[in-house]
Amino acid sequence: MFLNYILLGAIGLCAGGVIAAGVFAFIVTIGVVVRLIGKTHTAKHIRLVEDSIVVGGAVGNLANLYKIPIPGGAAILILLGLGGGIFVGCLIMSLAETLNALPVLSRRIRLSTGLQYVILAMAAGKGVGALLYFFLGG
Repeated sequence: MFLNYILLGAIGLCAGGVIAAGVFAFIVTIGVVVRLIGKTHTAKHIRLVEDSIVVGGAVGNLANLYKIPIPGGAAILILLGLGGGIFVGCLIMSLAETLNALPVLSRRIRLSTGLQYVILAMAAGKGVGALLYFFLGG
């Protein structure tokens, strides 16, 4: 019986590692890391950025899996939420850029000028939706 738990734990750990590696490979493949480093002009710190992404993902998963409380109250929650939102926004825009989704969207809706307002409206809608979900307990 005890051997079954050890085997299931090992399989779960290996499967989680494979999934995490796939997610990080996807993030690197679509160019999120390279784009962020290019925009912030921090190429000399690329190892630190990559290590921070991996450690942040691992610590976040552990905190979520084992329900580890994060001290600091609302201020830390706001900072973590803002950082997570910025990261997801960068991920989505890199994916959209890789797939050339914005030029296809502008052709489909016959938009010649004002694409930046469409992007701003989508971001605002996502933000309002997240706030409503957060405050109303969706």
